Amino acid sequence: MLQSIARALEQRDQTLGHGARVAALAEPVALALGWDRERIRALRLAAPLHDVGKVKVRPQLLGKPGPLTLEEVAEIRSHPAAGAQLVLPLRRFHDALPYVLFHHERWDGDGYPARLSGRRIPIEARILAIADAFDAMISQRPYRRPLTHDHALAEVEEGAGTQFDPVAAEIFVEAWAEGWDTWQRTAVAS
Repeated sequence: MLQSIARALEQRDQTLGHGARVAALAEPVALALGWDRERIRALRLAAPLHDVGKVKVRPQLLGKPGPLTLEEVAEIRSHPAAGAQLVLPLRRFHDALPYVLFHHERWDGDGYPARLSGRRIPIEARILAIADAFDAMISQRPYRRPLTHDHALAEVEEGAGTQFDPVAAEIFVEAWAEGWDTWQRTAVAS
């Protein structure tokens, strides 16, 4: 059910395939950190659900081409907590909770919803935050054009230690440098 909602949300806010891309982008980092098959399975299940709370956000905000008001920003920022409320009652998806609730936290503590910082942010969310931001940067959005891969990688590098976990960001950039094909072969082999 949640997976169907997540796919419908991607259609609604014109981000079709975002969850699957985020999973594919996050997996090489998890593998480099030595995650076992069970944790990788949880990542594959959870990553497509990370934005499920956007079901509680008005559709016109998700596709708004211009700047958001403070009230609109607050509504969008409510989606991690709303997603956690959807996931919590479903025991099968409990492994998704750190991804859903904390994927907008920042290494420097300036994120949301809990303003966690550093290692207080669950590692699942720290990895997903990089993959989520990277995919958003390279994807077309109503409010901006996509960045090139090189520009987005430079943004990840620049955000290491402020927005992103510096170790995970370094692994992400190194894994990307090895090539997308390498990532796909590694993911299939695990």
